[in-house]
Amino acid sequence: MEGVKGLESDLEAMRQYFRSGKTKDTAWRQSQLKGLLLFIKENEKHIFNALKKDLGKHPVEAYRDEAKLPRVALLSSAELVPEPLGLVLIISSWNFPFGISLEPLIGAIAAGNTAVLKPSELAPASSSLLANVLPTYLDNKAVKVIQGGPAVGERLLQQKWDKIFFTGSARVGRIIMSAAVNHLTPTVLELGGKSPAVVDSLASSWDKQVTVNRILVSKFGACAGQACIAIDYILVEKRFASTLVELMKVMIKKMFGENPRETNAIARIVNQQHFLRLKSLLRDPAVQNSIVYGGSLDEKNLFVEPTILVDPPLDAAIMTEEIFGPLLPIITLDNVEDSIAFINSKPKPLAIYAFIKNEKLKRRMLSETSSGSLVFNDAVIQYAADSLPFGGIGESGVGKYHGKFSFDTFSHYKAVTRRSFLTDFWYRFPPWNDYKLLLLEATYNFDYLGMLLVILGLKRRRQNSGGM
Repeated sequence: MEGVKGLESDLEAMRQYFRSGKTKDTAWRQSQLKGLLLFIKENEKHIFNALKKDLGKHPVEAYRDEAKLPRVALLSSAELVPEPLGLVLIISSWNFPFGISLEPLIGAIAAGNTAVLKPSELAPASSSLLANVLPTYLDNKAVKVIQGGPAVGERLLQQKWDKIFFTGSARVGRIIMSAAVNHLTPTVLELGGKSPAVVDSLASSWDKQVTVNRILVSKFGACAGQACIAIDYILVEKRFASTLVELMKVMIKKMFGENPRETNAIARIVNQQHFLRLKSLLRDPAVQNSIVYGGSLDEKNLFVEPTILVDPPLDAAIMTEEIFGPLLPIITLDNVEDSIAFINSKPKPLAIYAFIKNEKLKRRMLSETSSGSLVFNDAVIQYAADSLPFGGIGESGVGKYHGKFSFDTFSHYKAVTRRSFLTDFWYRFPPWNDYKLLLLEATYNFDYLGMLLVILGLKRRRQNSGGM
């Protein structure tokens, strides 16, 4: 669908197509899911090229994060209790333009919906590929792709949808939710926030090395930190901070090379606006003084060097706003247990990554903090676990998806009750008396002995319990 020309008539045609019942057919859903998988398989090279053009992603990073999508198992029962919602809108983000577009679309199709996908205009090569190639693999009466910027997005939000699924910033998420109120449209908002990593003073050199490797690849190796689930900052005890920093310095060079921009091991910043935003985070002199590694900026190539900061001011923008880039503050604490109070003083994060071995502290982290997900001794891997729901809480998001949970997100679980005409509880009908009340009390409490006693006249209501 090019732009929004004839938008209202196109959407009405999609609603009519949904009402025809075609999308509820299991064979149709299976054919569309096969089409999505075939799109990825046959266009892998084009996907890699688009991601390289939009974000500077290395093909290995692109394959790891976006070229493999989950297969959603359809219902095996002949009785269909979940029902599709109808016509849904999916607005995806630019940092993982294929994965974040196609995974919710898989859930929407698997559930039997018709869907409009609006890719992000900030990843134009990826958006163009989705708009021009994906429709050739799918039923165009049920699935359409619309390209465009904020004006197109605003017009789409003026329409009536049966669900809106959005991935992006909290600022735009508020706009989505405000627009959805007009039609009482349910929304899923996959947002983000400041996801912390808590690092205990690990004794084993192996544990230290594994921790550093996992932190670095989860921060700098995830679209250069431009990911909602990337580590935003680290909490660590003062006595272990210097050890952690020195290990990071060594491993950054091993992973990404002496000159990461030339090795193409790290994605670039998506555009100049976001580059300047990251640059402004480092402008504060007190923040600059906290840089212990990196800090170089290449505006021409939109490249920011992996940067480590130790104890920047807590009221600086780098510690109050989501960073969404390759800047990694480390906040030192007297005791690692203080991390719980620190995390709880902030809005609920999308994820908490706790690199700890202390079982008591693990239990406390589980019971005393709240986040979209909690991962022990690794980071970001929860996104790949299709057996787990992915989503935020509070300001980090509303709703969840992934695997079967994507199917659930785009389904309404209709309660169906079946009764026979042959039997009935005669005492549920008026006129009322104490005898019927006793039978109802026994029935509601599954008190079969009590029912028998009432029927036999061996149980009566107490005088002080009120009569009828």
